Amino acid sequence: MPYEPPTHTVERSLRATTGAKIVAGVDEVGRGAWAGPVTVCAAITGLRRPPQGLTDSKLLTVKRRTELAETLRSWVTSYALGHASPEEIDELGMTAALRLAAVRALEGLPVRPDAVILDGKHDYLGSPWQVRTVIKGDQSCVAVAAASVIAKVQRDTMMAELGADHADFGFADNAGYPSPVHRAALEVRGPTPYHRLSWAYLDALPQWRHLKKARVWAEATVPQIEGQLGFDF
Repeated sequence: MPYEPPTHTVERSLRATTGAKIVAGVDEVGRGAWAGPVTVCAAITGLRRPPQGLTDSKLLTVKRRTELAETLRSWVTSYALGHASPEEIDELGMTAALRLAAVRALEGLPVRPDAVILDGKHDYLGSPWQVRTVIKGDQSCVAVAAASVIAKVQRDTMMAELGADHADFGFADNAGYPSPVHRAALEVRGPTPYHRLSWAYLDALPQWRHLKKARVWAEATVPQIEGQLGFDF
């Protein structure tokens, strides 16, 4: 399906309105999975023309996404990855876990960005970072699209490696997300050490429900994060 290539429009706007010189694109993968970490990539690309075919990682075939990630790792000015483990997700909740992973990624960059373009509607990052949220930023913004592809390929590779000792779960194919194979393996074997034990999937598994961790946090009680610059694009 044809799609419009991403541009530097949002980055140019941030540079013009905030004086930012270094802008990072940030995207996450793994938010809706039953198993594995949530992974965030922060990428700095400057204003150069991106590699042909760059777009949201979800719109690419596995082969093309893997090839493009290899190109992007050397094309971007810099990038870094941050992860929040299943245990951290269970303990903190997804909003705080996303923030933890994003901060780890941003602090892993060789230079501190002056501003961040964050994919989506909600700013889970907040102060002291200067954030502009962009709905479908992984399709419309070059730096976010680059972060999307790198994050997806990195986490998929990680999940395939983690699943080597748990072949019945099909992590190499489903990356820890819900699937018939994944569900069937859970029913028989129960969760692996890589599963999120506060997730609702355990409610449908009576024989393993006793393993579910009570949520000591509540997403609704997470304080509003300051510093968001909403930007539907």
